[in-house]
Amino acid sequence: MKELGESASWSADWLWSVPLIALTVTFHVWVLEFVYRVVVAIYRAQRNERRLTSMLAGGLVVAFTTLATLVHGMEGAFWAAAYIVLGALPDPRSAMLYSLNAVTSYGHADIHLADQWRLMGALEALNGILLFGLTTAFMFRLIGHFSFAGGEADRLAGIAPTGAPKRGDQPGSN
Repeated sequence: MKELGESASWSADWLWSVPLIALTVTFHVWVLEFVYRVVVAIYRAQRNERRLTSMLAGGLVVAFTTLATLVHGMEGAFWAAAYIVLGALPDPRSAMLYSLNAVTSYGHADIHLADQWRLMGALEALNGILLFGLTTAFMFRLIGHFSFAGGEADRLAGIAPTGAPKRGDQPGSN
């Protein structure tokens, strides 16, 4: 039978984790939306200047991916700071390593939270699933703009998808 103290500890895990999840998801969406808009603006400006290449689109995907990776690291640092404040882990280095292991569900570091905070690690893993899903959605949305993906740039330029007839090539168009 569980003692009252054990269930109270789980309440504390939830009380700390839910706001951290809300904070990281909000931060994630704000930052990735900003980066997305900047990358699309650069792409559109280059398209208007007729300097569009697959290399530019690829470089923009790399830039977006790099920034998204840094955002994930910052979010891991939010959790690591909470672990330090709560005394769940002894130092910033182990807190960051634990956090990155939890958020990615990698889980191979031999670091464990203090017993009363163990549920928090599982909740951080849940947070990671949400954050990586959001990153995937933003990347899918971004890649859809690029011509190498048959995206918006091709559609706006009137370029037919590979294998489809081009304008003027349809039967009966002379």
